[in-house]
Amino acid sequence: MMHKAGFVNIIGNPNVGKSTLMNAFIGEKLSIITSKAQTTRHRILGIVNGEDFQVILSDTPGIIKPAYELQESMMDFVKSAFDDADVLIYMVEIGEKELKDEAFFNKITNSKIPVLLLLNKIDTSNQEQLEEQSELWQSKVPNAEFFPISATEGFNVQNVFDRIIELLPESPAFYPKDQLTDKPERFFVNEAIREKILIHYKKEIPYAVEVDTEEFFEEENIIRMRSVIMVERETQKGIIIGHKGSALKRVGVEARKDLEKFFGKQVHLELYVKVNKNWRSNQNQLKRFGYNQR
Repeated sequence: MMHKAGFVNIIGNPNVGKSTLMNAFIGEKLSIITSKAQTTRHRILGIVNGEDFQVILSDTPGIIKPAYELQESMMDFVKSAFDDADVLIYMVEIGEKELKDEAFFNKITNSKIPVLLLLNKIDTSNQEQLEEQSELWQSKVPNAEFFPISATEGFNVQNVFDRIIELLPESPAFYPKDQLTDKPERFFVNEAIREKILIHYKKEIPYAVEVDTEEFFEEENIIRMRSVIMVERETQKGIIIGHKGSALKRVGVEARKDLEKFFGKQVHLELYVKVNKNWRSNQNQLKRFGYNQR
């Protein structure tokens, strides 16, 4: 039997639904999802296996003009998505008119690999707007196959996935067939905690935070974790902790519930907050947290 395998990389502006789409393809919550921009910071692989195929999906940070070193590193992850893609998914949403970086847009429109252009969130539009947006984007990216979708509602998602499999090259599997992602368990602990911070804190706080899981011990019936929330200033530390520790406790309780679902067993999570001054602009710190791989 012929076996197909390849890399399918998802790119687009912040908040267009890239993470929601990847999670829909995989059937698991690998990428965290919030309404805030720059929720995704890393390039996250999710692997979908069938008897005769292996689709390696890649969720990437939303395309922005970088303002500091961390954002430069995030855009490096997006650039790398062009290098190894067998199929490129370019996602836009209803109401969007342009990609925020012209160089990236030129790469998409001049791509030598198959491009699938997905117009997402069509469940929020009417027929007139849908027709207008469809015409606009098909004229902007004439080299792409066009699919209107709703990632949250699942509309047309299966058709996109079927087309991906058709486009994949013949190849043996790149990863073991029981593997779901390339990321270690601690990565998903960090992301679960960071998601709750994105949801519950405002303004600059979520963007000044990084999470580092220092201990991860799996026993027969429970996983014991110890994670540190890094902030850049003492004032941010106080905000994260909240009055008598109430804000930090809420983050811990909600993250623990998600992690128990993810790992399928009881979780004991200890959370601490530390000040790590200007970590977003410190190349050594960024490397430590898995960024800045140049």
